[in-house]
Order: sequence, then C-alpha cells, then structure tokens
Amino acid sequence: MSRRSHARHKSKEPPELDVTTFLNLMVILIPFLLITAVFTRVTILELNMPASAGGAANDKPKINVEVIVRKNKLQLGNGRSIIANIPNIEDQYDIQRLSELLQQLKENYPEKEDSTVLMEPSVEYRYLVQIMDALRGTDPQLDENGNPAGPRIILFPDISVGDAP
Repeated sequence: MSRRSHARHKSKEPPELDVTTFLNLMVILIPFLLITAVFTRVTILELNMPASAGGAANDKPKINVEVIVRKNKLQLGNGRSIIANIPNIEDQYDIQRLSELLQQLKENYPEKEDSTVLMEPSVEYRYLVQIMDALRGTDPQLDENGNPAGPRIILFPDISVGDAP
C-alpha cells in the first residue's frame, strides 16, 4: 500500500526547476559578449591573381604598373623594365616616394586602374598592406586647420599579388 500512495503523491506535484544559476551565468555572459564584440573587426582585402600573358584588349593602356618588393628596396616597373629603384631609408621602405612616383604615373595614364605587387618571400606581410594602400590612393594634404585640402586621390585600386622574379 505504501507504494501506491507514494506513486500517487509523485504524480500530483511536478518538480520545480531551479534556473537561478543559469540566469546568473547569463547576466555575466551577455554583457561580456556584447563588450568584446565591439572590438572584433574583420577586414577583407580583395586581391586578384596576376593576368596571364595572353592578348590584351586594344582599349587598355599600354603600361603595366608593377611594384616589386625586394628586401632592401622597392622597384617600380612598367611590365617590361624598371622605371625607378627606391632604396630603403633606415631599414624602412620609402612609401612616400613610391606614392609620389605612382601619382606621376597616374597623371600620364589616368584611365589605368590595375596594378601588380610582386614580393620576395622574405618580406613581411605588413609591408604588403602598406604598399597596397599606397597603390589604392593617397590622402589629400591638410590645410592649416587640419582639414583635408581636397578629395582623396584614387590611383590604381585593382591590385594583383604575385611572387617577385
């Protein structure tokens, strides 16, 4: 008889769930995830593979802008020869000089949009990003108030990456 009364007593009262521990965890976890999500930023650089040596369209310019990144210098080429050698200054690449030369090229070939970066295997990735930024464009000079004196200059935004010869 005790079994029957015990079985009836169990079915009358459903067990209560204690969710306070779970709620305490959520109170701590949700603000932590929201705070750390602010600092997470994904940056995607769009890259193209260098074009093969096939026939080119007639409406494109007859120059190929190439920046060859060597361990001790940068070389600016036109696809057939080296236009300029830019030596390192105090073991740093002279990105400013490269930018000036690229601006001169853009003045001569304003319709040209694509370029190629060829790197030696021993060059660090951060230099690739700096050179790609210089190829994409330059920021305008600042006036005496610290405001931009003009629009951003777009140079060669379509960048292909490859290994240096």
